[in-house]
Amino acid sequence: MRLTLSAIGRLKAGPERDICARYIDRAQAACRNVGLAGLDLRECDESRARRPEDRKAEEARSLISQLPAGARLIVLDERGKSISSEAFAADLAAARDAGAGAYALLIGGPDGIDPELRARASLTLAFGAMTWPHQLVRIMAAEQIYRAITILSGHPYHRV
Repeated sequence: MRLTLSAIGRLKAGPERDICARYIDRAQAACRNVGLAGLDLRECDESRARRPEDRKAEEARSLISQLPAGARLIVLDERGKSISSEAFAADLAAARDAGAGAYALLIGGPDGIDPELRARASLTLAFGAMTWPHQLVRIMAAEQIYRAITILSGHPYHRV
C-alpha cells in the first residue's frame, strides 16, 4: 500500500519545509518494515476563485486528481474526530491488511475542505478543536504518519 500526503499550497524554503521533509524521509525509510510501499508528498496550488465555495470545490478536484484509484481517503478538518496515535496506526494497518492500494491524507486550503470531498472520505480527522496553520498541519500529519509506522514496527519512538 502506498501512502500519500496531499495538501493545498506549497511550503516555501525554511524551517517548516525542513521539519516536514525530515518526517517524510524517516517515514519513507521505515515503510518497507511494515509492508508499505512508500510515502509521497503532493502539493496543489491554491485556487484563485473569488467565492470560498468555488475555491474549495476547485481545490477538492485538484486533490482528487492526484490520488491513486481506490485510495482510502482521510481528510484533515477541524470538524473531524480526534483520535489517538495508536488508533491512527490501527486504521493504517487495517487498510493495509484489507489490501487497499493507497492511503491518502488530504489537507485542504485556507477555506477548508469541500463538503463533497469530506463526504467521500472514509475518515475525517482533527488535530484538536483549534485551527492550525497549514504549514503546521502538514508537519503534524507527516509526524503522525511516521509515528504510526513506528508503532506498527514496534520501534521505541512512540512512548506513552
